[in-house]
Amino acid sequence: MSGGEFHTDSNSGQALVLTGGGARAAYQVGCLRAIAQALPDYRPQILTGVSAGAINATYLAAAQGTWRQSVEALVQLWLQMRTDKVYRTGLGALASRLGHWGLHFATGGRFGRKDIRGMVNNQPLRDYLLGQLAAQAGGGEILGVDRNLAAGWLKALAVVTTNYTSGRSEAWVDTLQPSIWSGSQVHARRASLSVEHVMASAALPFFFPSVNLQGQWHGDGGVRLAAPLSPAMRLGARRILAVSPQAKAETQTESAAAYPSPGQVAGVMLNAIFLDLLDYDALQMRRINELLRVIPESEWDGRRPVEVMVLRPQEDLGQVARQSQSQMPPAFRFFAGGFGGRDEPTADALSMVNFEPGYIGQLIDFGEQDTRARMPQIEAFLRAGEQG
Repeated sequence: MSGGEFHTDSNSGQALVLTGGGARAAYQVGCLRAIAQALPDYRPQILTGVSAGAINATYLAAAQGTWRQSVEALVQLWLQMRTDKVYRTGLGALASRLGHWGLHFATGGRFGRKDIRGMVNNQPLRDYLLGQLAAQAGGGEILGVDRNLAAGWLKALAVVTTNYTSGRSEAWVDTLQPSIWSGSQVHARRASLSVEHVMASAALPFFFPSVNLQGQWHGDGGVRLAAPLSPAMRLGARRILAVSPQAKAETQTESAAAYPSPGQVAGVMLNAIFLDLLDYDALQMRRINELLRVIPESEWDGRRPVEVMVLRPQEDLGQVARQSQSQMPPAFRFFAGGFGGRDEPTADALSMVNFEPGYIGQLIDFGEQDTRARMPQIEAFLRAGEQG
């Protein structure tokens, strides 16, 4: 590594995009740890987060200290996490909520509670984030973001949610920029970000409860987000490092497969909704860059090249989750066994809701290993911005 410093004006065009995937977001933390150790002066000034990626992006935007210190503190946040710090895992709590849902469905809405919000109660995650993000207990506003904006370390933070009333993606933007965009695929709203924005972005459909923001219900930001890179571009990014928690090519089996379980179907759907769109968006960006390079700049019509690099696992994290299922709380293992086939080689849905330390530690290790293997390429990509 060259060990040289990043110039402030070069960092200002650097953006970090962290997408969804529930517990898989721990892989992102491993990637960032390897980069921070190798390139301690790299500090993206534009951060965007979707779903569990919103936890990581918001934490880094609010953290005080150097980038390396901030990333290491984020690693500790994940290493100290357990499933019961994210949602209530007792047999009674799970059985009660699932029972009411089943009764309400089976009786056409005549019986069973009508206000069951989510399969699990994730109040523990809200409490955990209030402490970890140094937020005000009342409204949950995250004070460190505004401090870093004022200090110039941060240019903008955007957290994306899905508005269940309008069906649109909404980016909640904290920035000192005089204006933010409107009228795109992602509707932008200026906001002082709070824990409630993060909880909304990370609210996996059906599993976690939706969150009321300004009188409307919001859920996981990945549900309708067709262009995950769009918020970073709109905020002025010229070079985007995006971290996806899905392997590029999932392991295929040639043997005859059993009929897919509900868990297997749910895993495929969650991958399609939250994890696959980043690839398409990056491909479109590369095509636009190629087009801009062959036409005169006078004809760009306000567009500009934006370089993109995507980091992703070399391992199928669904397979890792299946191997780690025994670490989960007994009640959750019981219901997971009925939801998904016990002999399936992969567990994509489970990989998003398993927050046990052993599994989280594996994901962080995988992120570090994969990133170190690509570090020369990553450094070349990031440092290329110093020349342009």
